[in-house]
Amino acid sequence: MRAGRGRPLRAADMKKDVRILLVGEPRVGKTSLIMSLVSEEFPEEVPPRAEEITIPADVTPERVPTHIVDYSEAEQSDEQLHQEISQANVICIVYAVNNKHSIDKVTSRWIPLINERTDKDSRLPLILVGNKSDLVEYSSMETILPIMNQYTEIETCVECSAKNLKNISELFYYAQKAVLHPTGPLYCPEEKEMKPACIKALTRIFKISDQDNDGTLNDAELNFFQRICFNTPLAPQALEDVKNVVRKHISDGVADSGLTLKGFLFLHTLFIQRGRHETTWTVLRRFGYDDDLDLTPEYLFPLLKIPPDCTTELNHHAYLFLQSTFDKHDLDRDCALSPDELKDLFKVFPYIPWGPDVNNTVCTNERGWITYQGFLSQWTLTTYLDVQRCLEYLGYLGYSILTEQESQASAITVTRDKKIDLQKKQTQRNVFRCNVIGMKNCGKSGVLQALLGRNLMRQKKIRDDHKSYYAINTVYVYGQEKYLLLHDISESEFLTEAEIICDVVCLVYDVSNPKSFEYCARIFKQHFMDSRIPCLIVAAKSDLHEVKQEYSISPTDFCRKHKMPPPQAFTCNTADAPSKDIFVKLTTMAMYPEDHYRDRLSRDMGNTDRIENLRKIWVFLKTAFHARLRCMCTCNRCTFCICQNFLNSDLLQSVKNKIFTAVLNRLRARVAEWGAMLLADDEGSITHQVHAVSSVEDSIFMESSHGPLFLEARHVTQADLKSSTFWLRASFGATVFAVLGFAMYKALLKQR
Repeated sequence: MRAGRGRPLRAADMKKDVRILLVGEPRVGKTSLIMSLVSEEFPEEVPPRAEEITIPADVTPERVPTHIVDYSEAEQSDEQLHQEISQANVICIVYAVNNKHSIDKVTSRWIPLINERTDKDSRLPLILVGNKSDLVEYSSMETILPIMNQYTEIETCVECSAKNLKNISELFYYAQKAVLHPTGPLYCPEEKEMKPACIKALTRIFKISDQDNDGTLNDAELNFFQRICFNTPLAPQALEDVKNVVRKHISDGVADSGLTLKGFLFLHTLFIQRGRHETTWTVLRRFGYDDDLDLTPEYLFPLLKIPPDCTTELNHHAYLFLQSTFDKHDLDRDCALSPDELKDLFKVFPYIPWGPDVNNTVCTNERGWITYQGFLSQWTLTTYLDVQRCLEYLGYLGYSILTEQESQASAITVTRDKKIDLQKKQTQRNVFRCNVIGMKNCGKSGVLQALLGRNLMRQKKIRDDHKSYYAINTVYVYGQEKYLLLHDISESEFLTEAEIICDVVCLVYDVSNPKSFEYCARIFKQHFMDSRIPCLIVAAKSDLHEVKQEYSISPTDFCRKHKMPPPQAFTCNTADAPSKDIFVKLTTMAMYPEDHYRDRLSRDMGNTDRIENLRKIWVFLKTAFHARLRCMCTCNRCTFCICQNFLNSDLLQSVKNKIFTAVLNRLRARVAEWGAMLLADDEGSITHQVHAVSSVEDSIFMESSHGPLFLEARHVTQADLKSSTFWLRASFGATVFAVLGFAMYKALLKQR
């Protein structure tokens, strides 16, 4: 006969062995109980004290190694007793049912002695053991029950007999169970009901198991619950029997052939009252709870290794789970979660994880409710920025249980190193981060909200304390759905290391503010000019009057100089949703950064190659006319002399000097920029390239004269000098002229 309640073993101690200590007055049968358990027979000769007994895990019901320790007042001192008490997980106080003095010592000596050696908040569970029940025909429970009611640390009471082996194995099983499956955290015997912490934990378990969110557990949900907790389903008749038991005791425990929350809690109360609290503990531990009814760190934060330069994303199975979670709580089927629906979803959380800023981070409907796409986007954002928090949230939702996975880590995909993506010139990532940089009030917030499809009118309704520095939404690039994450970087003189790390940079300036572009140009030169991170300049508030920027060159020339796309005009002051063209451009640049970088280099290399070709053509012409053809008459009237005089004329020399001066000026600028990118040294690189250009210039302008510019040379305008088509025409014409002149000379020479 027994009753029960007690204190839990700490979660850290659960993995260790169970240590049982037997104490009591002399000659009550402590040693006999241990020897009868081991030998399965009553010993004829009983020593003063039994040696410590270790029972292997494979022969115990709970599969935990168990140590049984005897105490002898004749052989051990008080200090040794105190040490044994401090090492024990559970203590059995043994008394003889036929000895009233030994029963009185339970309350007058042993319980006070044990409690003095333990903290009030962490009392050791106690088992009262009434030995020698074979000597009497009555029970001692009437005397023991008042003691149990007085001391809540008493877990249970067992009457047994070492002589006829009655309840010997049960005694040690209950002692072991008092450690592994304590009643204390679950049940209050005075009130005869479960404790609030237990009700809260079981309520969360019920809501997770109620997969259709109809407030009841139907047969399929009950069978799933039974299988994941106890590895076996319930037969149809067994299910009906369970429901009938609930119907018999409470009227609203079963509804529409399903078990309600009240019925679910009643069943567990019944288990505890009937001494089957291991059933409740099995359920609690399957859903991640420790003996203090807190979710364990191992459950909430499973191990997940993330190498450097790698990001974290949700995989396909995680999105399916989140989709089912959204559908479960979208009761009105409007593809959006109302505040009440969102509150219902977060009932399985110990706190509300999302603040009001989330509504300005992801897409919402006209009423400000988070849509299905916004719901998935917020989870994607959390996974990318703080994967540990994402694992925690998935744990609260019961991801590993409902999907029957080992842990929430199976929901996460760790992308490969970005360097590998650059080498292979393709990426497997689905989430790309864009840092939005610009002066305060330049329109960065407008860019973020435009990604969510909100025009200026909707943006004005956002409260200052609800603003978000992030925005995330899907963007389609070449038919592929990708997530673009925008991060508003606050204005500062220098960016931190974390503010530089991204996949693409969006530099925003206000076209109506003359001082706005200078900040973008300075940040670009400080942090991004020599990096491989692609950059896009956005001319925000393009609906306003554009003013000249107070910078050495215009934004357009700045982009051309640094081989970037031209500034993208953008405004969110539209009647409908703002244009998403810049977001497609940003995502494309983030997906293919190597193409953007290679284009910058190829333009620089192409200009250098064209200059070199022009130089070779000029050297060829001079060589052809000066070295291979020689005038035989020096009359200055033949075709050769006319051509030679024309080549040496001031007109041609002036045109040649002007053309190559313009070309080399462009070469100096382009080569200097290219050198800065490769050598990461702006001033030193420019100087180096200028010296290189000077050597080219010297080789081209050998002994050239700077005569006056004739009327024909004035037709070569500055616009023509900057046109690549003009250089091709000029070089081609000079070549044709030389070939025709040489042909005419040979024809005349034959006639002579």
